[in-house]
Amino acid sequence: MINNYIPEIKNGTSQNFFLMAGPCAIEGEDIALRIAEKIVAITDKLNIPYIFKGSYRKANRSRLDSFMGIGDEKALKILEKVGRTFAVPTVTDIHESHEAEMAAAYVDVLQIPAFLCRQTDLLVAAAKTNKVVNVKKGQFLSAGSMKFAVDKIVESGNDKVLLTDRGNTFGYQDLIVDYRGIPEMRSFNVPTIMDCTHSLQQPNQTSGVTGGKPALIETIAKAAIAVGADGLFIETHPDPANAKSDGANMLHLDLLEGLMEKLVRIRQAIL
Repeated sequence: MINNYIPEIKNGTSQNFFLMAGPCAIEGEDIALRIAEKIVAITDKLNIPYIFKGSYRKANRSRLDSFMGIGDEKALKILEKVGRTFAVPTVTDIHESHEAEMAAAYVDVLQIPAFLCRQTDLLVAAAKTNKVVNVKKGQFLSAGSMKFAVDKIVESGNDKVLLTDRGNTFGYQDLIVDYRGIPEMRSFNVPTIMDCTHSLQQPNQTSGVTGGKPALIETIAKAAIAVGADGLFIETHPDPANAKSDGANMLHLDLLEGLMEKLVRIRQAIL
């Protein structure tokens, strides 16, 4: 489980990267279980520690008519069932302080969205659940500034912290990845993850629907492993074109195994 894997990363004894992967949002029980089943088969085969990802609610949407979720309790119970069925940790986003305790009852890792990574009350509330806390680096922040997010959580009594890079704002409708940030954030003695899908978003489109460049997911992932990322975050779906959220930058589930095989070889080469 993730609580055991964090010390291995900090001590430099882990032999592989770990993977956070799943759909952008929990759309229903059947599809969540099908996605998890396929990813578990891949990660078990390749000896990749795995955390199932799914947002129980999408709070940051451009348009009022965007999909936001199937209901908080219903989605959280699906996350709990995925974790129990496949014996894997689960991760979901929280958006306000009062959500931390609620979500912590169902999942193993609480994720702080990039736009909210400076929200002190939210970070402290997540820390106080004693769950692992994954903080996504704001698109508007340097890697070095994320030390303050780590400090807030640690000083609240929780040293189980992960940091995730998801690119930097480049103009109004694009993001770029500065790979110097991965070793810089790792220097804070926390596992560092590359979000290979959100870093390829094209936000602020005139349609109000975020675009993306999924053809570059492999490029982002390869470079992240090559520079020493401890983990990867990848949103994946069996039918991205019809996914209810962020389909434009998700990896097709059928492509995941081939990508993971390549990344394991890169990881082995740099050890």
